[in-house]
Amino acid sequence: MKIIAFIGSGLLILFGALMALGATDPRNGQIIWLPIGLVMIGVGLVIIFFAARRKAVGTITNVTLNVDLPGNVAMDAMKCKSCGGVLSAENISMVQGAPMVTCPFCHTVYQLTEEPKW
Repeated sequence: MKIIAFIGSGLLILFGALMALGATDPRNGQIIWLPIGLVMIGVGLVIIFFAARRKAVGTITNVTLNVDLPGNVAMDAMKCKSCGGVLSAENISMVQGAPMVTCPFCHTVYQLTEEPKW
């Protein structure tokens, strides 16, 4: 929708400038073209102003990660790399696309990595 607004406002500004320029022609120009051209330029600028406004800053996007594992998978208890405390699903969070673990016992924060299976 923004692209259509920018294209339309660009056309309004272009034709408004042409009308304002045409009003200065001594042979075929008419003085009424000048205010019409200025109004068209003004409307084009107002459309650009409203189309370029950004959304409110501070909107939070929640991302839900669902993992579909094939077959029956048994999960081992996860332990903290630093202190060996047992971790739960609440201790894992997604930070900038990477799974991060926060230990509730020693408060160590590290990225969760998957070890190769071979």
